Amino acid sequence: MSDDLKGLRRELLAGVSAASDLAGLEQVRVDVLGRKGRITDLMKGLGALAPEARREQGQALNRLKDEVAGAIEGRKAELGRAELDRRLASERIDVTLPVRPETEGRIHPVSQTIDELVAIFGAMGFSVAEGPDIEDDWYNFGALNIPPEHPARQEMDTFYLDTEVDGRRPVLRTHTSPVQIRTMQNVKPPIRIIAPGRTYRSDSDATHSPMFHQVEGLAIGEKIHMGHLKGCLIEFCRAFFDVADLPVRFRASYFPFVEPGAEVDIGCSRAGGELKIGAGGDWLEILGCGMVHPKVLANCGIDPERWQGFAFGMGIERIAMLKYGIPDLRTFYESDMRWLRHYGFAPLDVPSLTGGLAR
Repeated sequence: MSDDLKGLRRELLAGVSAASDLAGLEQVRVDVLGRKGRITDLMKGLGALAPEARREQGQALNRLKDEVAGAIEGRKAELGRAELDRRLASERIDVTLPVRPETEGRIHPVSQTIDELVAIFGAMGFSVAEGPDIEDDWYNFGALNIPPEHPARQEMDTFYLDTEVDGRRPVLRTHTSPVQIRTMQNVKPPIRIIAPGRTYRSDSDATHSPMFHQVEGLAIGEKIHMGHLKGCLIEFCRAFFDVADLPVRFRASYFPFVEPGAEVDIGCSRAGGELKIGAGGDWLEILGCGMVHPKVLANCGIDPERWQGFAFGMGIERIAMLKYGIPDLRTFYESDMRWLRHYGFAPLDVPSLTGGLAR
């Protein structure tokens, strides 16, 4: 490189380094590399040189052009980071400050209802068990005696993942019953657990949501019978709705994983178009239950000749809607602070049987 080009190189790189903002750097780029830029003008004069001198000068100018362009890009990135830091410093907000004058948070009705369930069943000796939201087909269907042709396995009802594991597609669990299966596999009887958690089904309207919450219960013992199931659920319904004489009835029904199976109704009144829980001559279905099917016990490695038990399941949003008069399921997930202020609960209003359940 000639002394003239070396001097030009130092000058141009100094100009790039001296640019204090993106607008100034762009002006440097135009002055050096633009259609009328200094390097562009030098390259236009190559035609007047001898072939050998043209080749050497052209190579030197190309190297200079690439070096200056690289320096401009580097300076551009540096100035961009500095500009971003400046904006973040000047536009930052304190996310710990309340967005509105209200400083008191509220507990979501789903969280409050789960706490109430845990308090009631905990007093009966049930512990809380959890499991994954993404489940293997066997845990979600097969182990529960749900046959391959069952409608619940169809994609119109169930969310399947695209990937395959051992030739089967995992599913977003359609109930929390897989937690019961995992518990029976890993815990020796006797067993007494409830499994609250999120579940997923392909359905959406005022009373259904693609994601919702369920709680399922399981009790396994050597002498457990249908009378224990009825006593447990009658006590739960009366405690949860705080109606000491709440009518409760059991209607025979079919579920693949229990035998016999039943649906549970509670008494209510619809006089004047208003739903009121309690004695009133009408009935409202709230949950399903039954004695655990012997095949389900065997699938989990439990001897059905020695052990038996009962299981039940209910929608948490559904019983919350009934207890607290919430008319539309979809409002649970809309993140509307006005709704939460109306239906939410005080942070220290912790449900307990001794201190009372929230009303």
